[in-house]
Amino acid sequence: MPLKIPADPEPSLNLIPMIDVMLQLLIFFMLGTKFVEMERNIELEVPRVVDAAPLSAAPERKIVNVYRDGAVTLDGKTVTLDELQDHLASGRRQYGDLGVLVRGDSQGAFQPVADVLNVCKQAGIAELGIAVLPVTRK
Repeated sequence: MPLKIPADPEPSLNLIPMIDVMLQLLIFFMLGTKFVEMERNIELEVPRVVDAAPLSAAPERKIVNVYRDGAVTLDGKTVTLDELQDHLASGRRQYGDLGVLVRGDSQGAFQPVADVLNVCKQAGIAELGIAVLPVTRK
């Protein structure tokens, strides 16, 4: 006489907890967007100050190009060494950690590049770099 063993019930996936979590998230994000919208609609006049310093981070590094003929450009505009020093000093006063990248022509003399480096030092630039291209060795 064979014994009848009851069969295990088929496993099933209970979706109710997952649906509950999804509804909770939906409600949370809907309410969050409402608060942001309410914040934008507040009529508020911001106070004014006289000497407001910028709160933004320092801008990208300034790019100084020194060409073969000795011409110097700062961010694409031709400048003299005195003008370069003035621009860098004013930028340094506005952003204490202003950086400068000096790019010299490989076929030009080094003296104009040295003059630009000296001007950067006199302007108080602490973060100073010289651009070079690596050569692949065979």
